[in-house]
Amino acid sequence: MAAVRTSVARAQLTLKEPPAAVGAKPGGTIARLNLQFNPNTLQLRKTTEWRRSPSRMAGQSALPEFVGSGPRELSLEVFLDATSTHDNSVEQAVETLMKACVPSPASLARKKPASPWVRFEWGTARTTSFDGVLSSLSVTYTLFDVDGKPLRATCALSVEEASVDPPGQNPTSGARTARSTHTVVAGDSLALLAWREYGDATAWRVIAEANGIDDPLALAPGTELVVPALGDAGGEEER
Repeated sequence: MAAVRTSVARAQLTLKEPPAAVGAKPGGTIARLNLQFNPNTLQLRKTTEWRRSPSRMAGQSALPEFVGSGPRELSLEVFLDATSTHDNSVEQAVETLMKACVPSPASLARKKPASPWVRFEWGTARTTSFDGVLSSLSVTYTLFDVDGKPLRATCALSVEEASVDPPGQNPTSGARTARSTHTVVAGDSLALLAWREYGDATAWRVIAEANGIDDPLALAPGTELVVPALGDAGGEEER
């Protein structure tokens, strides 16, 4: 009996239009990058947060209280090679990845700038396939043509999960109609805080605007942030 040959599943990255509203699904496809080479490794990371209330009278440490589960973060390397064609495909692929780092034209037209959502897909894999946002991108060019055109590059990227439970159903947040505060600790990000409070990592701009934050990556531990209700933020936008 002849052996059945199956085709090799090719990995791809899809860039989608960011949701038009908090809690909505991502929009249409902006670009799709079919990877030349499947990744050698995929690193999947997910965190949980626990809180302890120390007691001076306790002989042992207090039992931890579960606070919440953080989003998945997928890290991978994309290898690009144009040594056989000597064309511009390496730079074109990098330009596609760079689109995920800046607001999409449609979101700018809505006056709600947001970068595209990203989804990594590879065959039947489910744990590594989810809607997310590109949290980091690093490109290393390793070979050039005689005219300086890049012929090889390795792109290291991380995708942070953005598609979670609908707003109002996240068990880590109590209410959606009142303001609260949050004290920044090491490792905090506005996207993670938005996910905990609203169930939507892309709603971080609501917190940034409420606190006058220009650089969402520059969060000093110990800083107290105001976390507005989404209803309050929507009211401010309508006026």
